[in-house]
Amino acid sequence: MQKIKYILCFLLPFGAFAQQVPDSTKVLSLKEVQVREQQFKFNIQSLPATKGTFLYGGKKTEMINVQGLDANIAEKTPRQIFAKVPGVFVYDMDGSGNQINISTRGLDPHRGWEFNIRKDGVVTNSDMYGYPASHYSMPMEAIQNIEMVRGTGSLQYGSQFGGMLNYVAKQGDSTKVFDFESINSVGSFGLLSTYNAVGGQVGKVNYYAYYSKRISDGYRDNSRSDYDAFSAQITYRPTEKLSIKADLSHSKYVFQLAGQQTDAMFAANPRASIRSRNFYSPDIYVPSVSFNWSLGNRTKLSWVTSAILGSRNSVMFDKTADVVDKIDPVTLQYANRQVDIDNYHSYTSELRVLHEYRVGKLPSIIVGGVQLMNNDLHRRQQGKGTTGSDFDLSITGNWGRDLHFKTQNIAIFVENRIYLTPKFAVSPGFRIESGESVMSGMISYYDASKFPDAIPHRFPLFGLNADYQLSTNQNLYAGFSQAYRPVIFKDIIPASIYEKSSDNLKDASGYNLEAGYKGNFDKLRLELTYFQLLYKNRLGTLAQTDENGAFQILRTNIGDSFTKGLEMFAEYYVRINEKANFSVFTSNSLMDARYLNAEIRSGEKNVSIKGNFVESTPQVISRNGITFRLRKLSLTSLFSYTAKSYADALNTVQPSANGSVGLVPAYGILDFNATYRISSKLLLKFNLNNATNKQYFTKRPQFYPGPGIWASDGRGFNLTVSTRF
Repeated sequence: MQKIKYILCFLLPFGAFAQQVPDSTKVLSLKEVQVREQQFKFNIQSLPATKGTFLYGGKKTEMINVQGLDANIAEKTPRQIFAKVPGVFVYDMDGSGNQINISTRGLDPHRGWEFNIRKDGVVTNSDMYGYPASHYSMPMEAIQNIEMVRGTGSLQYGSQFGGMLNYVAKQGDSTKVFDFESINSVGSFGLLSTYNAVGGQVGKVNYYAYYSKRISDGYRDNSRSDYDAFSAQITYRPTEKLSIKADLSHSKYVFQLAGQQTDAMFAANPRASIRSRNFYSPDIYVPSVSFNWSLGNRTKLSWVTSAILGSRNSVMFDKTADVVDKIDPVTLQYANRQVDIDNYHSYTSELRVLHEYRVGKLPSIIVGGVQLMNNDLHRRQQGKGTTGSDFDLSITGNWGRDLHFKTQNIAIFVENRIYLTPKFAVSPGFRIESGESVMSGMISYYDASKFPDAIPHRFPLFGLNADYQLSTNQNLYAGFSQAYRPVIFKDIIPASIYEKSSDNLKDASGYNLEAGYKGNFDKLRLELTYFQLLYKNRLGTLAQTDENGAFQILRTNIGDSFTKGLEMFAEYYVRINEKANFSVFTSNSLMDARYLNAEIRSGEKNVSIKGNFVESTPQVISRNGITFRLRKLSLTSLFSYTAKSYADALNTVQPSANGSVGLVPAYGILDFNATYRISSKLLLKFNLNNATNKQYFTKRPQFYPGPGIWASDGRGFNLTVSTRF
């Protein structure tokens, strides 16, 4: 508004001067113009064709404006944060907000490990080749945007089938020397959360730092959580073309695991707990140094060197739900718990260059780079823990497993966006992976010479993306990209003396294919995408006999799976008047994920699972919402529906006695969220989660945190007060 007044004041004197010259020019007196901007009209957009040294053109991308959401940020509720991203499956067993467990297109949601997960472009997966779960847990209050690139982006980012998920953190306010922000939340189940950050700009130095603390008693009995995180970053810009950024981030939490349930337990009381002595705690540091350099008007270079340093710790009475953890009447003590500790030393250095050039009169963009990884995952398991009830990692005697999994890998990637016409561009590319993982150490019940000690990772990967600009706001895109996923540590280690790992384990490989239409109009956003995902060499177990004729379980590649489906999104915006507006959206995924030529062990025999559904892949995921805005108030209602799915590849319908397999029923969740922006310095949020108190669960995990039912949270609320000075 002020800018318009300044412009008019600047122009009017010239208009007055023009009146002094006798000519036929007519003078038109302009009325004052008022311009009002709806800041959060659409809080999800597509990424631009390029950003920094990253190339996004021709791919399916989403960018979520986290600050524009009415969602439950304090507890990082994924179904609300990712509501407008079609097809996001949420593994919802930790309502405390410690981790986000999501997947797309029929992949495994465990800690998002089918994604290449980054924070400001820095890889945060604990070990891409040993255990790619992202144990680093940043507070959502620190995040400005979330960027997602689907599977056809694998050439640029790495081996994961899911694509890339990048959390873009807040930066210091460049217009202030000092800025302070405090976000505090209280809520159901003992939730207390505080996030405090300082930032600003001093000369050529921008800084930002935060500390976050969150505690919760949890929805279920014995599910207390205690979370801490901090981050400090400094960006120095000696010139307009060069920036150097140093960042140190850390997260740690101790989460008490209530234990899994059988179906009978869940029906009787979903909040009940069968364990009081089980704890899980990742403690992760993420240091990084980043250089961004503009080498002229057409060339950009980025170099990021980072590490994941820390541990993943657990102490558990690790038995199925039908085994009671009770005091022995003879010893008058509980049984000893099992202690497991992973230590991560993962180092990554990634150099990227983007160059713009012209072929005739048409522009082209080439991106290339090299990525080096050097990782050492030290896994100690089956330690004899205490008989106590607190979080105690001490053990008696030696570890049952004491192993190192070391990986060295180099990847070279190139992708070239070429405009064949002003509206039509193609982006061919390739990635070459070359490396090896070496396992060493001991397993107390197993001859170490019998498990694979070296697994090579050598893949040439190729892809092609294309997009056609129908108009300034309509776009067609299509892409194909090969992908692979390394055999990870847990797939190799025999669980008992009766198991054997194959001497010829193969990394999973396959491809992503997608084609879609995207329309961005003044009041309407539309996107429709068809996709295919081939996942070859899936891991599992087969039954066989050893050289002496004794029964043996073989851990090996069991076959392939194929997923196809549609992802659909539409959002319509209506301006009622200058003070009020509303928007409605629907985000849907139809998915068919089945095994092809595959077989798996059932008891002491092998059975074909050809045509069976892939586990944890509901055929329908639908989220639908409406947001009403009046002045500074925003109200959102969200209904999330997830169809039934199966817990195992055998597609078992009738639940087992211990709840480890069986159908996962469909469920629908209703949420209400509200935001009131009192001023630029004060904001209130209220979230009513699962308003109908639906009792549900999303998955029956086959490994951590234990096979069985893990109940999701029932009805709860939280209130957030955000201040800024």
